[in-house]
Amino acid sequence: MKTDKKEVNAIVLDVLLKGHPDDPRPPFKREPLVQAVGTAQFKLLELVPKGLEIQIHESVYIGDGEREKIERVKRRIGYDELTQTAKIELPFVVEKIVQEKESEYVQFFNRSISISPKLHMLHLLPGIGKKLMWEILEEREKKPFESFAEISQRIKSIPHPEKMIISRILEELEDPNIKYHLFTSR
Repeated sequence: MKTDKKEVNAIVLDVLLKGHPDDPRPPFKREPLVQAVGTAQFKLLELVPKGLEIQIHESVYIGDGEREKIERVKRRIGYDELTQTAKIELPFVVEKIVQEKESEYVQFFNRSISISPKLHMLHLLPGIGKKLMWEILEEREKKPFESFAEISQRIKSIPHPEKMIISRILEELEDPNIKYHLFTSR
């Protein structure tokens, strides 16, 4: 499970040049905002840009020190605070992050453990029941998985393991009452 560290990089979900539309202040008093998702723990963030030349799906540095395009991280937000555009872009951005960090998410299949006597981390992925969980555990004992393609090749009933990961990440982001966070921070 993820630790609660600061995000260092984020991917832009929406650019609000005139601030958030729900802001009660008149538009000329609002500051421009960027809604983004962190690339390490999928934290949903509101950022204040330095300029206006930021694009949706652009990766921006938000860590300590000099930032090229972001003035400051304004606050962390919940899924329900995202704009409609940000909600539409989120699945595409999460998929991009999962694909870019494939080896990290493949390791989840290799290293996942039991949470309780009746619940395994693998059960929390959509579509994995007891039978499939045991098949994954037996296969990884023979040889650890090295890629999503290898998982789908060795376990025929999982044609797209990355889609299971992406679905779980989106579920964790969208549901504020979810009990176990495998890939996101609370």
